[in-house]
Amino acid sequence: MLKGKTALVTGSTSGIGLGIAKALAAQGANIMLNGFGDVDGPKAEVAALGVKVAYHGADMSKPGEIEAMMKFAAAEFGQVDILVNNAGIQHVARIENFPAEKWDAIIAINLSSAFHATRLALPAMQAADGGKGWGRIINLASVHGLVGSAEKSAYVAAKHGVVGLTKVTALENATSGVTCNAICPGWVLTPLVQKQVDARAEAGGISNEAAKQQLLGEKEPSMQFTTPEELGALAVFFCSPAGANIRGVAWNMDGGWTAQ
Repeated sequence: MLKGKTALVTGSTSGIGLGIAKALAAQGANIMLNGFGDVDGPKAEVAALGVKVAYHGADMSKPGEIEAMMKFAAAEFGQVDILVNNAGIQHVARIENFPAEKWDAIIAINLSSAFHATRLALPAMQAADGGKGWGRIINLASVHGLVGSAEKSAYVAAKHGVVGLTKVTALENATSGVTCNAICPGWVLTPLVQKQVDARAEAGGISNEAAKQQLLGEKEPSMQFTTPEELGALAVFFCSPAGANIRGVAWNMDGGWTAQ
């Protein structure tokens, strides 16, 4: 379905980003990976799906590096047709104890990076298909883009901002073939969440499995984690012809979290 298209997925060397990259690759899209840590493993996983894959290690807190990544993607593949803004970090503390530099880093990576990548990707998307435009911008927000949780001020502020940015991007491109939507997952067992599980297990002197059940029980009625594969399938749906007139939504995949 996406043969000949190129998808750039930020923060895609593990977790949700890698799951989405693989789902898009399975539909034939060439993939531009970005992120830290192991690169060869994720590249091999995506390449095994029969598409071209490239990598750029842009630090998503730095606009200049985001610009270099977008130029690199254009040089490698022609243009970015699908942009998935997924890069994110987390820090947990009460507001009065929240380090100012952590606030700045979370806003930069979780929110500002989506703005910078979007502004750089839009001109080519708007010019596609003989000027009618074709593009898909998918922002990974969070259930925390819709509701709050204590001790997550920067993350909740950033993710609410991502939902707002999604709506404005969608409205500004509403008469074109460029759409923008947000995905709002609940708990996904990524390395980021596993750290929270580990901390909970240690603090409570309980097993890792018990800590997972405790975490889910507080917020997620389904009592199960959303998977990167499920999120990838939703991203593919947004890119399909059926998603052509879905614009500006914040689609929660949260096991009933926000239904309460």
